[in-house]
Amino acid sequence: MSPIPRGVFAPVATTFDDQDELDLAFFKSNLSFYATSQLDGVVLLGSNGEFALLDRTEKLRLIEAGVEALGGRKIVMAGTGVESTKGTIDLTKEAAALGIDYALIVTPHYYKPAYDAKAVLAHYQAVADASPIPILIYIMTAYTGVDLPSAVIAELSCHPNIAGVKDSAGNAPKVGEMIAQSHDDFAVLAGSASFLYPALCLGAKGGIVALGNVAPGLCAEIKNCFERGDHSAARELQMRALAPNAAVTSRYGIPGLKVALDYVGLKGGRPRPPLQPLGDDDANKVRTILDGAAIGPVQ
Repeated sequence: MSPIPRGVFAPVATTFDDQDELDLAFFKSNLSFYATSQLDGVVLLGSNGEFALLDRTEKLRLIEAGVEALGGRKIVMAGTGVESTKGTIDLTKEAAALGIDYALIVTPHYYKPAYDAKAVLAHYQAVADASPIPILIYIMTAYTGVDLPSAVIAELSCHPNIAGVKDSAGNAPKVGEMIAQSHDDFAVLAGSASFLYPALCLGAKGGIVALGNVAPGLCAEIKNCFERGDHSAARELQMRALAPNAAVTSRYGIPGLKVALDYVGLKGGRPRPPLQPLGDDDANKVRTILDGAAIGPVQ
């Protein structure tokens, strides 16, 4: 079986310049900070990395820059899922050649009425068979409209090159089902800091959490307290994470995350159109929420 990914990972933002081109200098600067943080690793080209708005060449340039900036100091995952099985295999192989440790494969979704369990199983099994590195399943129903039943996850967990799943829904019964039904050598990862501690209590191996971009220490310490058995401290930190996590996910999304990055001293900048930057009032609300959670400059 593939090695199990454990710990807290940040799905890092992609940075753009004033001409809407990749700003790799700022991107590498952010990654250099994460390399010295308490995070166990990062995810390049996740939803917070605006992967759906990037072309193939840009994706590969970002992976190359991210791997170089981290220099082997952290685990590196990268989103390599596209709509077709062949395209996913091709991009995964190219990303693996650039030095990533795991490929995160989002569910195909454009023809979702036709994507029954048989199609999903065939897709992920084919990608896992062909991939030179372990893969993880990525369920992001809020964006794709596709969910995968626990039974499908359990079957996929038996593949020796499928190392885990990131599920962003926060459905506690389903998290428990996936953990209970899946192979022992399979990592269920919380897809949000909003339920990191509850997921750990159920047996999750960690989380891929947007809040880790701006509060890596807070997110990592939830896991650390849990592992030490200090559940009171873990619960307190979990409660502290709720409002800022919502601000950079469901409430203000990627534009909010980019405001938050700038506020803590990293590089956020503008999202890529058609996403629009926050207005001044909403940007100030994000900053106020961060202040309320005692999340300030990271450098």
